[in-house]
Amino acid sequence: MPIRKASTKFALIFLGLASSWGHVQAADGEVVQLGVRPFFLVDRMDNSELKTTLQQCKAGPFSRSDFSIGHRGAPLQFPEHTKESYVAAALQGAGIVECDVTFTKDRELVCRHSQCDLHTTTNILAIPGLAAKCSEPFTPADPPNGIEASAKCCTSDITLTEFRMLKGKMDGANKMASTVDEYLDGTPSFRTDSYAGSATLLTHGESIELLKELGVKFTPELKSPDVDMPYEGDYTQEAYAQQLIDDYRAAGVAAEDVWAQSFNLDDVRYWIANEPAFGNQAVYLEGRYNDEAFDVANPETWSPTMEELVADGVKILAPPMWMLVTTNDAGNIIPSTYAKAAKDAGLDLITWTIERSGLLAGGGGWYYQTVTDAIDNDGDMYRLLDVVAQDVGILGIFSDWPATVTYYANCVGLE
Repeated sequence: MPIRKASTKFALIFLGLASSWGHVQAADGEVVQLGVRPFFLVDRMDNSELKTTLQQCKAGPFSRSDFSIGHRGAPLQFPEHTKESYVAAALQGAGIVECDVTFTKDRELVCRHSQCDLHTTTNILAIPGLAAKCSEPFTPADPPNGIEASAKCCTSDITLTEFRMLKGKMDGANKMASTVDEYLDGTPSFRTDSYAGSATLLTHGESIELLKELGVKFTPELKSPDVDMPYEGDYTQEAYAQQLIDDYRAAGVAAEDVWAQSFNLDDVRYWIANEPAFGNQAVYLEGRYNDEAFDVANPETWSPTMEELVADGVKILAPPMWMLVTTNDAGNIIPSTYAKAAKDAGLDLITWTIERSGLLAGGGGWYYQTVTDAIDNDGDMYRLLDVVAQDVGILGIFSDWPATVTYYANCVGLE
């Protein structure tokens, strides 16, 4: 694949030939290297006009696209929320990269998908002094009694200094484990441990500096705390939300380059009211599908309504992919009632997450649940992507392997 305006030093650093990851320099221009996967997926597609269009782009050149968002970096093959994962996402042409934000015991912001996922995403259980501080210690499985192996280790269990002792690994755990080593060896079969030897964890501030050097934009997600708030009596949810924005101000990042996200509508409302420059493109992550009364096809069950969200100042809504699509009588993938209502109300849409389902031969699983009958091979992810891009009109899509989306965006002219 061609490399566009490649910086030799940058490429050497990425390939591990430089002496230290700590000296990443901004490239002179874009470095976009998509690898073989997009071509593999296009080849798997059923014959169609879309397949022909995508086949004609094989020669490139390819450039970065804000339509392509690195979900936790590039965790299909790199440990999520690590320096290595973020660099891989940038190389694959992601124009925007996500740092999920939570806090340590001493209230320092760090990049983790959940406040309490250290036991599955890091080596904390293999470090006795830190494992002893976990909220719940490792407990081996007891199969005869139907008990799975378990642990619970949170960023709020340890200080930033202790956090820096950890290394990232592929997210996963072996629930039948009898030892810590067995428990840590739980990477899903559709991923790989090939790049997970010693991945570097980052603070939120460090992620900002790295992404600035890589020349990409930012979409931090304020994660719901696992501890009671106010934390230790005086660290409020509002202070937490403000601290996230303060890190971008301190780094000199323009608000227009930041899409702050939260599943907590009050966080989004706080940014709109108190940090309007950042609140202007704050993203309300859709989690109402967890409510028993919610029916994606019935607007009467949506609270707040699309119009009420707009009245609150929300401009961008981000549901999972399946909420934006359905099938018609002919079995074609089409926009859903939810998608049409959001656009009619004036909301922009971002969606998640492609390349997070493994093989699609069985219908695609959770992310494809409303179009399962239309999905029977890996190439079908491009069919769904084309519908949400062209017919729904999303701003961008999160991907666990951004190259897949970057290829599509370049082929159809999405910047």
